[in-house]
Amino acid sequence: MPCLRLSTNVSLEGVDTSAILSEATSTIADLLSKPKAYVLIELKGSVPMAFGGSEEPAACGELVSIGGGLNSDVNKKVSAAVAEILSSKLSVPKSRFFLKFYESEGSFIGWNGSTF
Repeated sequence: MPCLRLSTNVSLEGVDTSAILSEATSTIADLLSKPKAYVLIELKGSVPMAFGGSEEPAACGELVSIGGGLNSDVNKKVSAAVAEILSSKLSVPKSRFFLKFYESEGSFIGWNGSTF
């Protein structure tokens, strides 16, 4: 179950967040070879944030994946794809976005009243 959490200082008012969530879900599922049904995307807007001392549009994120799927090649592709989504949908410059990657064992992730 991949979980992508994105935060940005850009307001999401008037933004088609469904399109962002859908595109991000498909992207993560495809690049990590995981079923869409298990991909979770969280998008938070209007988060007080400064990048390099500037409050211009910026974003940060974390991707947690259970049971593999992440490696240096995949991480580069995911980073590029998510940066493109944020750039095209929210006008966040690719240079003002960080994404952290984490692998987790299934026993450390709760789901459906149990763990994986």
